[in-house]
Amino acid sequence: MSIGILSIGSYLPERVMTNADWTKLIDTSDDWITERTGIKKRHFAPEGVYTSDLVIHAARKTLARARLAPTDLTEIIIATDTPELFTPDTASLVQTKLGAGEIPAYDLAGSGCAGFVQALSVARSRVMSEGGKILVAGVELLSRMMNWKDRNTCVLFGDGAGTVIVAETKDSEILATYSGTDGSKADILCLEVGGTRRPITVEIASDPSYPPVVMKGKEVFREAVVRMTQASQIVLEKARVKLDEIALIVPHQANARILQAVADTLKVSMEKVYVNVQDYGNTGSATVPIALDEAIEKGRAKPGDLILLTSFGAGFHWASAVVRL
Repeated sequence: MSIGILSIGSYLPERVMTNADWTKLIDTSDDWITERTGIKKRHFAPEGVYTSDLVIHAARKTLARARLAPTDLTEIIIATDTPELFTPDTASLVQTKLGAGEIPAYDLAGSGCAGFVQALSVARSRVMSEGGKILVAGVELLSRMMNWKDRNTCVLFGDGAGTVIVAETKDSEILATYSGTDGSKADILCLEVGGTRRPITVEIASDPSYPPVVMKGKEVFREAVVRMTQASQIVLEKARVKLDEIALIVPHQANARILQAVADTLKVSMEKVYVNVQDYGNTGSATVPIALDEAIEKGRAKPGDLILLTSFGAGFHWASAVVRL
């Protein structure tokens, strides 16, 4: 028996926000957005739908595919930077809404878009030591956290969730994982308002720039390409797998330019890289599981295939994994 992904599922809210829709709200154009990001549309959750709800939709699909009940789960790990409440964590809300019983449930927060792959690594270690079946989710409801007037950032993001169940299985295997952090780069991508450094005040909340997402584009681009490339090379070495043995690379879907640069640096064709950023935008920690689920549904990734997952996020964090489906 090996430790692998038993099942996977994802969820995108029904509301679609196109580039044309954005032109009615801010000074932008479809050409401007597409040229810089590759994004054409993204999904936004309606009012009354919260972070835990997105996870529940994806989790129920994942459980049904595995023919499991919520009570079969032994742990829940949620990777998110958009928690439903400041405290308690979103995982506790998912636990009770899902009806999973009094099992351990916790968030891995603050790792940005690298969160899901990091959580996958944690789950693998937990199953290795404790056994069981762990629900791992990457979820973001970024439409509630961004500044809708900042044309440089608001057009980038979307809402969504992806979940997997990590367990002992005869078929799938997480062969290796790798992650790293460079805290000296924390200032190039962050949202500092709301923490102890800059608590929310009436003045801050009234500021037209609220919430002020800090994104130093050129530096983020450079770090993202370098770190995802390095992480990919290191995890392949750990897994004792060559790049030409990989059937598909599923990277964090930040923007099309970064994905192309990673492919170029790794010297692989874009045909080997799964890309859906054009349809969903950047859904943060949810991009990798959403993309992997979609790749499987479209036949781009099949049972027995070796898949390379790679991601980066605020922190500055990066993470990668080699998985046999």
